[in-house]
Amino acid sequence: QVQLVESGGGLVQAGGSLRLSCAASRSIFSINVMTWYRQAPGKERELVATITSGGLTNYGDSVKGRFTISRANAENTVYLQMNSLKPEDTAVYYCTAATLMGSYWGQGTQVTVSS
Repeated sequence: QVQLVESGGGLVQAGGSLRLSCAASRSIFSINVMTWYRQAPGKERELVATITSGGLTNYGDSVKGRFTISRANAENTVYLQMNSLKPEDTAVYYCTAATLMGSYWGQGTQVTVSS
C-alpha cells in the first residue's frame, strides 16, 4: 500500500508555470507506473502524463510539449512541470501509482489558470 499526497497547485495566469509534486509514503523505486490525471468540472477524467520505473514517459495530446513528468526515486516523489499554462488546463490534478497490489490515488490538487 502507498499513500500519495499532491501539492503545488494554485492560481496562475495564462502563460505561467507551476510544478506539481506527488509525495509517496514509501519508496517508489518498485512502482511500475506513476500517472498524473486531471478532471475539470463537468468533464471526463483525462490522462495527463505517465512515467515508468525505467523513466519512459507518455503525455496526453493536449499537454505535449508543455508539461514534463519526472520521478525522483530518492525523494519518493513524482513531479509534473507545467509550462505555458492555458485556461483549459484548469482542473483538479491527481497522482496515481500502479502496483501489483492495485492502484492508489492521491486527494488531488487544484490548478486554476486565469485568462
